Amino acid sequence: MRLLGRERERAALDRLVESARDGSGGALVVHGEPGVGKTALLEDSVEKATMLRIVRSAGVEGEMELPFAAVQQLCASILELGKRLPPPQRDALDIAFGLSPGPAPNPFLVALAVLGLLSEAARERGLFCVIDDAHWLDGASAQALGFAARRLAVERIAIVFAAREMGQALRGLPEVHLEPLGHRDARALLESVLPAPLDDQVLERLIVETRGNPLALVELPRGLTSSQLAGGFGVPAAAPMHSGIEESFRRRVAALPHDARLLVLIAASEPTGDATLVWRAAELLGITESAAVTAESSGLIAFRPRVAFRHPLVRSAVYRAAGAVERIEVHRALAVATDVGTDPDRRAWHRAQAAVMPDEDVAADLERSAARAQARAGFAAAGAFLERSAALTVEPAKRAGRALAAAQAKHQAGAVDDALVLVEHAEAGRLDEFQRAQADVLRARIAFATKRGSDAPPLLLAAARRLEPLDVPQARETYLDALTAALYTGRLAGDVDTRQVAAAALAAPPAADPRPVDLLLDGLATLIADGPAAGTPRLRQALAAFARRDMEPGEALRWRWLAGRAAGSIWEHEAWDLLTAHHIRGARAAGMLAELPLALSTRVGVHLHAGETKEAMALVEESDVLARAMGDGIAPRYGSLSLAAYRGHEVEFTNLVQAGIEDFLARGEGLGVTAANWLTALLNNGLGRYEDAFMAAAEATRIPGEIWLSTFALAELVEAACRSGRRERAVEALESLSASTSASATPWALGVEARSRALLAESDAAEPLYREAIERLEPTRLRLDLARAHLVYGEWLRREARRIDARNELRAAYELFTDFGMEAFAERSRIELEATGEHARKRTSATLDQLTAQEAQISRLAADGNTNREIAAQLFISPSTVEYHLGKAFRKLDVRSRTQLANRLR
Repeated sequence: MRLLGRERERAALDRLVESARDGSGGALVVHGEPGVGKTALLEDSVEKATMLRIVRSAGVEGEMELPFAAVQQLCASILELGKRLPPPQRDALDIAFGLSPGPAPNPFLVALAVLGLLSEAARERGLFCVIDDAHWLDGASAQALGFAARRLAVERIAIVFAAREMGQALRGLPEVHLEPLGHRDARALLESVLPAPLDDQVLERLIVETRGNPLALVELPRGLTSSQLAGGFGVPAAAPMHSGIEESFRRRVAALPHDARLLVLIAASEPTGDATLVWRAAELLGITESAAVTAESSGLIAFRPRVAFRHPLVRSAVYRAAGAVERIEVHRALAVATDVGTDPDRRAWHRAQAAVMPDEDVAADLERSAARAQARAGFAAAGAFLERSAALTVEPAKRAGRALAAAQAKHQAGAVDDALVLVEHAEAGRLDEFQRAQADVLRARIAFATKRGSDAPPLLLAAARRLEPLDVPQARETYLDALTAALYTGRLAGDVDTRQVAAAALAAPPAADPRPVDLLLDGLATLIADGPAAGTPRLRQALAAFARRDMEPGEALRWRWLAGRAAGSIWEHEAWDLLTAHHIRGARAAGMLAELPLALSTRVGVHLHAGETKEAMALVEESDVLARAMGDGIAPRYGSLSLAAYRGHEVEFTNLVQAGIEDFLARGEGLGVTAANWLTALLNNGLGRYEDAFMAAAEATRIPGEIWLSTFALAELVEAACRSGRRERAVEALESLSASTSASATPWALGVEARSRALLAESDAAEPLYREAIERLEPTRLRLDLARAHLVYGEWLRREARRIDARNELRAAYELFTDFGMEAFAERSRIELEATGEHARKRTSATLDQLTAQEAQISRLAADGNTNREIAAQLFISPSTVEYHLGKAFRKLDVRSRTQLANRLR
């Protein structure tokens, strides 16, 4: 097709190609209706990218259920570079491409491996990746390529996608919408393909009715007689443009002889383009080589060197136009022609498409294909195989079981709506009691994963009870799922709240040989049902079990984040730190990016309480990037809210909390509402707005059983109530706080309790409590609570007219808060300090504050002795990106070696 006009779009692609040459990298999605010229534009850019290495791929409608099909096609010519990748990435890629056996690799580890492979291929002369028909990419490839495309800022890589519309995996990437041709260009193109001049009115009518679509302008006049052209017939004005183009293709196929038509249908039914396979099937149907000559003369298809259609719409037009009998005949021939040893899954799929009625042999074949797909993390393909397998199963109980397995695979693939439909089909069949319990669990987990709201706890609780007589370990895990869901639901619980779930869990059959997950269930349930005095010791047993390095990896990856969060709720900062660090390290090593947003968000509090704002910011940024890549905005919201509140960024926090509460209420996620109120109280205590802080803290602590955050909110309530003249409420809050801190008895807990008691103490009794708080907190990492102890002690000393003593405490508080970057508390300290008569000296930013969050994170890892490749593997970026940020850090810190970097950071 001639490329007319398109100056703006060509310029965008020229800039993209240039980004691969100069090392700034980038991606672009060219989208528009079928036939609008996307492929022609891509070919134009390929011709210009002469200095770059070019790799190509294209989505195929018939391969959308085959995981990593398009990525394998893209990477086929550069696979030998895989030996340079870290072993976990190399192994994941080999398994995904079917080059070696192994357990299903995490899709995001494969995505990281793809990014690493492209980065290696780009080292010598830059790389241009061209992906056509991206709307037909298989889900795993779309996810992997979208992941890579968002991480090219410092790479010598350019990726261009051509698609009919922006899919979810590509959303957020730079885009160019390709419009139909303008009138002048449309007329020029049409005149160039007409066999003879047309009447001007007919010419104008064709331009109007094709709406400037280039492919329609080229294809629609073909196959029409001169009289039809003269009359303007055959151009359907009311239908979508691709329908008109397909109709043109159908007319041309229909004009072919029977054998040629059947040969074209074989090619349309086998999307690999394997000419040998097509000819084997053709021979089985008695089709000779002359049919290919006839078919090629139509200009719609070529059979050498590979089978290739003129346009993807030709394939769909041919397949849709064929009758059911012809399709069955062709799929049956292709199934016979496909080698069961080399491609058993494709053979099984063709057999399934050829099946007219239920056939257990075919259904079992598909079930085996599903197992192989799951081993490659091809959950979408597994779901498709199992869904068709269930439809072809004769025996009702087996059919229901396969439908349930299909639902589970669809859920793993993220096709939630399809999963729910299949669960309904399964439940309508003959499931046994255990399978029905599994169906309940699946429904409940879908509800929790999609909303984290009040729907999930009763569903999970019912499923756990159903599992009790069937599988005690799985029942106990489901009780812990239910308890977690209830903690998220919190104040917005419906018929089932945390205390009800906790009571049910404690009444469940005990574990014969308790695992860490059993200890965690017992600890959390006891803490909620019986209070801190009974629950804290049991929860400590669980934390010790989860801290062991020989813990079963699957159990650790699933539950360690929860154990870490529970540690924070009983004032165990060291365990909170250790468990969340272990969990993040384990998730990184396993490539489980889906686990990381929640894991990173859970760790943010570890750093904020230690006054390590920069580290917390790095976690929030990484969590946000990963969550956007996976379409999950839930986990990062907590981290972002916490960071804004602790740093005292009022405008940012207000914007975040307004959007956050709307979202939390819409989903029924009460934990988020509690978090918003607690953090509002903390921010306002920092700003000295004690009335507002009291109202928010009182609301955060109103509902019993919200153990995760309400304990922290009690400390805010004590301070706000004291400062706003509500002594009675402060005493009540202190009593509740003391129940938790006394049971914990860690230096952190006792330091916060002593600080809170000092606020309520009479004059002579207050000072020993303030000193106790400082003495308990000083040896710990809890620098934030230490700074707050200095602040309130200094404020008390100033009111006692001990200005010199007050200055020492307030100066210490001001310097700490300033170092932390916690502006509200720093300003409160400054005002109090200046009230003593001392001018607060302006403190310059620490050297490390010159670095961005990512530069600081990479610098620390480099200072710890990690290589660029090791850092890249941990942070899910490429070595080139590490090199770029490390170079910037070296310049900012004026160092020339990693040894100097380590010394500077220390």
